[in-house]
Order: sequence, then structure tokens, then C-alpha cells
Amino acid sequence: MELNHVWVVFRSGSQSAERMARRCAELLRLRGSQVTIAMSGLNANPFPGLLAEGELPNLVLVLGGDGTVLGAARYMGPLGVPLLSFNVGGHLGFLTHESSLLSNLLAEDGNGLCQRLLDCHYALERRLMLQASIDRGDGIPDSGDHQDSQGQPCHLALNDFYMRPAQEESSPTCRLELEIDAEVVGQYQGDGLIIATPTGSTGYAMAAGGPILHPSIDAIVVNPICPMSLSSRPVVVPPRSVLAIWPLGESNRRVKLWKDGALASVLEPGDRCVIRQADHHALLVSLDQQPSYFSNLSHKLHWAGSLSDALPSQN
Repeated sequence: MELNHVWVVFRSGSQSAERMARRCAELLRLRGSQVTIAMSGLNANPFPGLLAEGELPNLVLVLGGDGTVLGAARYMGPLGVPLLSFNVGGHLGFLTHESSLLSNLLAEDGNGLCQRLLDCHYALERRLMLQASIDRGDGIPDSGDHQDSQGQPCHLALNDFYMRPAQEESSPTCRLELEIDAEVVGQYQGDGLIIATPTGSTGYAMAAGGPILHPSIDAIVVNPICPMSLSSRPVVVPPRSVLAIWPLGESNRRVKLWKDGALASVLEPGDRCVIRQADHHALLVSLDQQPSYFSNLSHKLHWAGSLSDALPSQN
């Protein structure tokens, strides 16, 4: 991998992430790289400004938690720019490498990290992304922060899209009608509906009782949130499926559409949200010599073990 131009994006509100970002930038510059540092968070989106400069980086080094990675993937995925992420100042960090690995690689003036990348001692993981477009009842497409292959506005997500009631002064349910490949499959009454990728299957969808999908599988998870029916179960559909969702009920029964935990739009009865596989995959750099998805599940999500003792037995 060439390292002529690198963006170093760190999590806002984290002094440790900012310090590590400046350390990485210093070492990369000593190796001759052009480096741009930027802060990313809920109230700080650096990517429109960075992209306006015109020149794309060879790599985006992300220092933060999963939210920082997801924000970067929504902009870098369509451009084919790989992300190398470390959990510095984040929380769970399921999509990231451990911060201790970065510290070890930087111990020798950054030679470890740079040399691994220059010598191509890494793997590139392709992760399916989703795109959502909104058709208002008046037939005018809703605005989005990206454009699809047809030039129409859309929203992107690496983890998931989900719809929940928009009312904040109470805790109502919502009723959503789902159509898959032009066939109405049912209505969901409950707290909402999650449409997740395999990457997002270990996020909100898993917490809502959905299945875990290996990230090498291209598929889409449809998962109801607290449905008021025993027959409303999660389902996994092929990646080429086109899902259309309508809010039903009175005009005040609005729902919010969220993308990777960030607000995308508000829909009301008569509007339609169409979700499908995005035109591009996100590219994640893995530095592990023998990456194990199941080891990651066990280590970070306590899979196949208790919360008090995540270590494997001697058997």
C-alpha cells in the first residue's frame, strides 16, 4: 500500500485519541507522507470538507470507537478508500484493532506500522453496505448526503438502518408495512424495524434478538424491534433484495429513520423508504496475522461464555 497521502481521523472529545493522532501524523510525515488530521463525532463531520479539497488519500487511519469507524465508512466506502481503525478513546471497539497493537507498532518510531502497510502485510475485508432512498407522498425524492449510481440522493449505512417512533413526549409503537422485491410480506406493530448488514448483525439487531451473520456473507437482516406478535420473527434475505417500508396510521404517526445510530430523516404515513445493497463495499484493513471472527465475538461480546468469565475452559 502506498502512503503518499493519509488522513488521520480521531474521535472528538477524546484527548487520548487526539494525542495518538498527532503522534501518528508526526511519524507518517517523517516517512514522507502528506498527512491531514481531522476530528470526527456526532457534532463534527470532517469528510465533506476533506473531500472538497479534491485529492483522495491512500488510507484513512481512524482512532476511536465503532461510531468513528461507521462515520468514516459512509464517506470512504463509495470511494474505495480503505480504513485502518484502532480503538483509542472509544468504548466497545468491535470493528477496530486494540489500542495496544497500535502502541506496539509505534514503539520503534512508527517503523512497525508503516512497514507493515508498505510491505502489504495486511488483509482487506470487503463489508456490504446499505443505501436508503426516501420517496415522499408528493413524489419528490428526499434529500440525502450521498448519491446512488443513478444520481439520486440516498443515505448510506455500514451497520444498519432502523425506524422507530418519532414522538419523544411519549413511548408509542408504530406500524410499518414491509415489501420485499415488490411483494408485501407483512405489517410490523411494535417499537420499530431494523434492516442490518452482516457487520451490523452484532449491533442493534443482535441486541433486539436477531441472528449473527459472518461478515464474509453478503445478506440483509430484517429484524423487528419488540414486535407485538409472536409470529414476527427476524428473517435473512439475499443481498439483491429490494426492501420498501411504509409507515401506517394517522398523520401524526411519524417515524424516524436512523443510519448507523445517526438521524437520517423523518417519515410520515404516505412516505416510502426503499433500502437495498449499496453500490460499493466498505474496505477495512486487518493487521491480524490469522484473524478470527469467532475469537473477536468471544473477546468483545462474551459470546459462548459468561459475562463474568470470558476465558475459554481447558477442554
